[in-house]
Amino acid sequence: MRKNFWIAIPILGILLIVSAMMIAAQDTAEPRPQVVQGVFATLPDVVPEPEDNPSTPEKILLGQMLYFEPRLSSSGIISCHTCHNLSLGGTDRLPTSLGHNFQTGGRNAPTVLNAAFFDLQFWDARATGLEEQAEGPIQASVEMNQPADIAVERIASIQGYLPYFEAAFPGEENPLTFENIVRAIAAFERTLITPNDGLDRYLRGETDALSEDARRGMEIVVQVGCVACHNGAMLSTGNLMRFNHGDDVGRATVTGEDSDEYLFRVATWRNISLTAPYFHDGSAETLDEAIRTMASVQLNRELTDDEVYYILAFLNSLVGEMPEVTIPALPAD
Repeated sequence: MRKNFWIAIPILGILLIVSAMMIAAQDTAEPRPQVVQGVFATLPDVVPEPEDNPSTPEKILLGQMLYFEPRLSSSGIISCHTCHNLSLGGTDRLPTSLGHNFQTGGRNAPTVLNAAFFDLQFWDARATGLEEQAEGPIQASVEMNQPADIAVERIASIQGYLPYFEAAFPGEENPLTFENIVRAIAAFERTLITPNDGLDRYLRGETDALSEDARRGMEIVVQVGCVACHNGAMLSTGNLMRFNHGDDVGRATVTGEDSDEYLFRVATWRNISLTAPYFHDGSAETLDEAIRTMASVQLNRELTDDEVYYILAFLNSLVGEMPEVTIPALPAD
């Protein structure tokens, strides 16, 4: 039942919305914000956070330090920022990330930008929420390769960190724990939001926020059916959908269930022009290639060059305001 919940999509409702949009598009040559309001949405002003990990300035500061902290890895050279580089759209722009002892994982690093708006984390949804997600890479043998207890020992051995943990988690007898390490990282990651892209501003009534080509591309992604999966504020349902492309069987690698084969979390379109290469395996080097592959595999449709051109114009308009992050000075050993 839980598995079916993850992949449930209100197809009928989406088809009704798409039909209404196509009818509305026939009535006017200039798409209006209200025409797409039911399919797309602006990024929320409030970032969701769990009740047991409310954000505070002190916790965010500590999380920022730990996000850039290579000593959380057994080699002392890999940090969260290594694979989720904030100067590169929150990714590393590699097909699959380079980890401990120059090993490569099997999947492309998803962007950390706006990840706070997803419940399911990782391509195969093996984690729920940012806290659980942050636990994985630190301990994964092909990534940072640091057991939780050793990670705590390493950070505790750096004397300058304790005051930051005490400020971030006041009143705790022993604030320097692995649970608090990942809580702090998650709190920082919730600040990595990119609002006010072209679509956000267009939906708020700035009709010139999208170019004529981008507006045409927006019409096309609705008409051909892309919005069945790429809708809402994140331009993604955030759920698992079947994408039979390549050898990776997706969610089935976690559950071992045949019914979960080739299920992957739908990628966000936000900032997508910054996050090449594409797909879970990084097999699409360019956005042009990704668009054509998705149309062929998912929609059984070969797009024309003109359609791809306009869709590209729309997707290129989805770069939001990047968070201003200062690289922190970390405590010395």
